[in-house]
Amino acid sequence: MSEILVPPMKLSGLEPVAIGAGSLFVNIGERTNVTGSKAFARMILNGDFEAALVVARQQVENGAQIIDINMDEAMLDSQAAMVRFLNLIASEPDIARVPIMIDSSKWSVIEAGLRCIQGKGIVNSISMKEGLEPFKHQAKLLKRYGAAAVVMAFDEQGQADTY
Repeated sequence: MSEILVPPMKLSGLEPVAIGAGSLFVNIGERTNVTGSKAFARMILNGDFEAALVVARQQVENGAQIIDINMDEAMLDSQAAMVRFLNLIASEPDIARVPIMIDSSKWSVIEAGLRCIQGKGIVNSISMKEGLEPFKHQAKLLKRYGAAAVVMAFDEQGQADTY
């Protein structure tokens, strides 16, 4: 039986990253996620974006190959916060050198983020929860923006439990 060769996934911030069969582990920095870090959420909610940038920089300095950014918080204008933070990151070459993973449950936030990032990022995530047509629309836009995507196995009935 012949082995199928799958080309590596190519991402980039200011520098390229290839993730393929030889990549044993990919370190994704999750501390720039308001739903996963109370400290980061406090910084963003208080408008302390300079301190939040320090968190992003520390993740890259500590080996994150990708940084995940999520601004989904009820007390926050998620779209405005995402755009502001990504624009600040874009002006910081030490941070912007790694690919960005835009993480949101709101398509408007994802699309606003895609307009800000440099290189080829990742969207986390899209699914068919809203139906097939919205999924196709989002997938086409992701292709146009040149982004990779995490696709969740969900449809209108919920999470897939069989192949």
